[in-house]
Amino acid sequence: MQLEDVYKLYYRDVFYYLLSMTGDAQTAEDLTQETFYRALKYIDRFKGECHFKTWLCRIGKNVYISWKKKQKRLTGGEVNLENINETEVKVTASEEKTTPESRYILKEEALAVYRILHILEEPYKEVFILRTLGELSYREIGEIFGHGEGWARVTHYRAKIKIQEMMKEES
Repeated sequence: MQLEDVYKLYYRDVFYYLLSMTGDAQTAEDLTQETFYRALKYIDRFKGECHFKTWLCRIGKNVYISWKKKQKRLTGGEVNLENINETEVKVTASEEKTTPESRYILKEEALAVYRILHILEEPYKEVFILRTLGELSYREIGEIFGHGEGWARVTHYRAKIKIQEMMKEES
């Protein structure tokens, strides 16, 4: 498989994974580019012990962590992860056929979930993002964290429960 094919095949997964962590499309794009650069640079380290998408997400996670640390150094403190750009919340094709009022409600609900995700503690936050937005299997998620499939299933379930509880508290 050519590099261009790999990029086309996995770009969207890596981009949306990073977008879910950063909340900013431009930052996610930059981090996605860095992820693929590092993957190319260190391709000899890929042993095939996990799915290639899993390996790319691990690199993306490390790129994100490095970026976040750099942001802390530059700002001299914490990075505010709650700056969600409302225009980045996507409206799906089926939602476009609905009324403006229902689209507004769906958008507000999506924003509420994003806000909750940004305050949800680890590993619940990342497992939920990997499963829901990254569409990774429980096996792949377990591999990323160095745990088994069962751990990933339980953690994802607990994350859903926590999110539901936090949504009830908000309303």
